[in-house]
Amino acid sequence: MTAGIALITGITGQDGSYLAEFLLEKGYEVHGMVRRSSTETFERIAHLRGKIHLHQADLLDPSSIVSAIRLARPSEVYNLAAQSFVPTSWVQPSLTGEFTAIGVTRMLDAVRQVDPGIRFYQASSSEMYGKAQEIPQSETTSFYPRSPYAVAKVYGHWITVNYRESYDLFAVSGILFNHESPRRGREFVTRKITETVARIKLGLADELQLGNMDAKRDWGYAPEYVDAMWRMLQADVADDYVIGTGIHHSVRQCVDFAFSHVGLDPSDFVKVDSDLIRPAEVDTLLANPGKAREVLDWTATTSFEELVQIMVEADLEAQERLSGRRRNDERSR
Repeated sequence: MTAGIALITGITGQDGSYLAEFLLEKGYEVHGMVRRSSTETFERIAHLRGKIHLHQADLLDPSSIVSAIRLARPSEVYNLAAQSFVPTSWVQPSLTGEFTAIGVTRMLDAVRQVDPGIRFYQASSSEMYGKAQEIPQSETTSFYPRSPYAVAKVYGHWITVNYRESYDLFAVSGILFNHESPRRGREFVTRKITETVARIKLGLADELQLGNMDAKRDWGYAPEYVDAMWRMLQADVADDYVIGTGIHHSVRQCVDFAFSHVGLDPSDFVKVDSDLIRPAEVDTLLANPGKAREVLDWTATTSFEELVQIMVEADLEAQERLSGRRRNDERSR
């Protein structure tokens, strides 16, 4: 018995792959929208091939989006696709705007044209708060974006609200604070830390280079956050929700947890590189997830220390497979 049909943009990413698994377990027919590329990047969903349906489409091409929605006939659309790496948004600000901002408009308009009864989820971001106007941040906190990525996300958020109010679409935004996992991209700081710590433990690397060690974020476990996305689309009323743990930690604490897990002293390996510091830094992001707890009955359950341990263990196992080394290997570097 099929619970429904869902179309996920960004299905090859961290959140997309976990969401696809989550929906399959609930009995959904799952479709994904993927860009045509000379190099396939389906590593995160390789184990799902044969269980999901993929459609070639691009957030830059409205007609391809309309075609994908018509073919999939979804009752729910989850728009997770974006240019989502903040440092890249400084290098490619216009392209970031096309994907992360205008791409949302193209998705919403395709839904409006094909079937306005489709329920639509937009992946908003805690980066929209940027230079935070209050701590913690809730659904009513003013946005103060501090990067081209964050500015683009603010546009995507407000255009979703606009389509909801103008066309009576069931369109929601999840303002997700940082959420991590072993599937996190290697360019993100938590994964950079856990993978490098694993490599140092195995004698495959000598140092970990980082930028601002004092930046604080509200970090949670990604598989729990896709549950929140789904709950938003099952609600009686379309609305926006902050999703986070309500606890923040610094990058330095992440480093300490990771090195502690493998029995090493971070002071022996960590180097600060000023080139890795953002042009406009975001110092503190902390969620107030009270509304999600009360309305959606959703709460994060994995602690940050547990999350770091999960990621370090996964990276140790991956590096052991790749290198043939073992964590008790005494061979010299």
